[in-house]
Amino acid sequence: MQIDFTKFARAQTLTRGRDLADAIVFETEIGPFAISRRGGDWRLTFGTTALPDYGLVDAHGFGTPEIRETEQGAYRLGDETEWLEIAANPVRIRLGRQGWLDDPLTSITDEHFRGWTRLPTFGRGPEGWIASFALDSGEPVYGLGEKFGPLDKRGQFVTNRIEDALGVNTELSYKSIPFAWGLKSGGGAWGVLVNTPAHVHHAVGYGQWSNRSYAILCEDERFDMFLFAGHDPAHVIGRCVEMTGRPALPPFWSLGVWLSRAYYRTEDEILAAARECREAGFGADVITFDGRAWMEVRTRATLDFDPSRYPDPKATIDKLKALDFKICCWEYPLISIHNPEYTELERRGLFLREPDGSPHVYHWDTTPGTSPFGNVLTPLPPSGILDFTNPEAVDWWKARHDRLWAVGVDTMKTDFGEQVLDHVVAHNGERGRRLHNVYPRLYNQAVYEATGAAKGAANACVWGRDGWTGAQRFPVQWGGDPQTDWEGLAGSIRGGLSWGMSGVPYYSTDVGGFYGSKQPDPELYLRWVGASVFSSHFRFHGIGVREPWALGEAVARHARSWISLRYRLLPYLWGCVEIATRTGLPVMRAMALAFPRDRAARSFEEQFMCGPSLLVVPIAKPGGAVDVWLPAGDWYDFWTGEPVAGGRQIRVENVPLDRLPVFVRAGHVVALGPGVAHTGKIDRQAPFDEIVAYGLPDSVPVAEDGLLTLEAEGLAMALSGAGSARVRTFGCRARRDGTRIVFER
Repeated sequence: MQIDFTKFARAQTLTRGRDLADAIVFETEIGPFAISRRGGDWRLTFGTTALPDYGLVDAHGFGTPEIRETEQGAYRLGDETEWLEIAANPVRIRLGRQGWLDDPLTSITDEHFRGWTRLPTFGRGPEGWIASFALDSGEPVYGLGEKFGPLDKRGQFVTNRIEDALGVNTELSYKSIPFAWGLKSGGGAWGVLVNTPAHVHHAVGYGQWSNRSYAILCEDERFDMFLFAGHDPAHVIGRCVEMTGRPALPPFWSLGVWLSRAYYRTEDEILAAARECREAGFGADVITFDGRAWMEVRTRATLDFDPSRYPDPKATIDKLKALDFKICCWEYPLISIHNPEYTELERRGLFLREPDGSPHVYHWDTTPGTSPFGNVLTPLPPSGILDFTNPEAVDWWKARHDRLWAVGVDTMKTDFGEQVLDHVVAHNGERGRRLHNVYPRLYNQAVYEATGAAKGAANACVWGRDGWTGAQRFPVQWGGDPQTDWEGLAGSIRGGLSWGMSGVPYYSTDVGGFYGSKQPDPELYLRWVGASVFSSHFRFHGIGVREPWALGEAVARHARSWISLRYRLLPYLWGCVEIATRTGLPVMRAMALAFPRDRAARSFEEQFMCGPSLLVVPIAKPGGAVDVWLPAGDWYDFWTGEPVAGGRQIRVENVPLDRLPVFVRAGHVVALGPGVAHTGKIDRQAPFDEIVAYGLPDSVPVAEDGLLTLEAEGLAMALSGAGSARVRTFGCRARRDGTRIVFER
């Protein structure tokens, strides 16, 4: 993106303005500059707007900070512990927090030899607002949503715009959040969140702009930023989710295996898949009516089963429920002009419109060679796009799901949502360009709330493809449409880790890959299965056969072992989910997040921590060999219990297809459940089949609601509520004391 920064007005001087009730205000060349504070968090706002903010942040508790003028003519806001300095000529800031961010975050220090900063510290131009910050050599930057390339965004130009990315091979992505964080070499972490639904561009040490700067370009009328100071990245992420909303707790059953295919064409096909799953001994909880599987394409999508294939949908669903499956149905927020209800819905104003007030009809690109559907999927009909800024449209769409709940549907796969064009007009007066990113949020929120109203909060979830700021409030998201090859697997892993570093803790990929010239070979398929066992959610999905029992006996045997492990891990994974609801920490934690001060660890961008205890090393190349970085400390092999010294790189070779390198932190306890056919078979009050201690525990999980909270404060030496679970120990001993298990040297 080429920008002429000479056309930007720059904030040069500061004049104290009239303070607001909750902010100090300075006047600058680019308008009023308001600053407010909540602890170590700061809000910096240029400009004003009457446009909708969509409730993306909850800024309760922000108020006017203490202020004093320094001897150098600058202003110091805050106190001796948490502070923001602001100076003029040009207007620039320094953010610090004693003991956390002793090496402050500062405005750009890249000065052109002509005497000004290469980019505006703060400015406004034809393309929008800009703020530029200094980066030290080697200072990494992470986050910005689901991005499939290198996790460290240093050197990249990243645009926060939700796109139908058609894979995981470019910078385009389905889920995007204008939140980034970085690590200072002197200790501590910083974060920045832009509160906007508009497009935001990030030049992160981007050489065409400045190798040593991080510039944020926001297209909105107002530039509203939150800055965070933290002692580590986990702290910064926690501060961000405090602002954008704590992650909601997904249903326990959602952690089980989801079966899907693009697509089961008839009742016979979906019933056959469900029966084969049970007969072949695979655990699974959910089966999906995807895409064309249940609606007639020409008239979709008013959430009607195709009567030619499903004359009695309840009878079909009853058969699936008799096999102990939850039911997921696909949807998207467009309604064909050929649908009998289209005219009435258009008359009521429930669709987005053209600027002249006429109905907007979205036409899919069907040009040979450029159509997103290619030769794979049926082109879709011209359609109206539901206007979720219109409360009447929201209410109608929510109520429309009632017919599905009535026949036994449990949850929805909320697909698409990226089709809002720049010029369209919404009920609330918004233009499409500013609505584009937040539209999927409104769509997913409506369906999530409809599910919760019908099924209860404990069963509320969607299976959503798109996401923006606050997506963690409406779980779950999956990474859409990876290519079925090794790079598709690697990109999917990075996409999930990047999403997790952006404050959204739940993620799943299309296990086996979604599309490709070939079906997945056994090695690729099983490596994908193995890596995904340790993600928060798990779904088989793709064009063509993805069910393991249909890919040959050898594949089925290994996959059955993996799926059994997945179900055995559910008590542990539920503990990870519980942590996420309190802290915002993802289930899959990139090495940069889990070990931020270990520079070597940060470079291993496909391996990750599953929760606080398990180090998982996916194999994303053929041949069964992988390099592993073990951070400092003692570790144990998850499979054998063999102790392994950390602080070094090791090469693991000839890894069997039913294994991955997995290591457990010394001092941690892993509780395993039984290998069951579905989560309904798990006794929530006595879910533990086996308790395994790897070294003498320095903190022990506690049982809550029959499941595990994995991180206890201080030194705890006993585990309650384990019932008759088997106990294994490595590097310590265990004995029973009534209902407790006591660990000893």
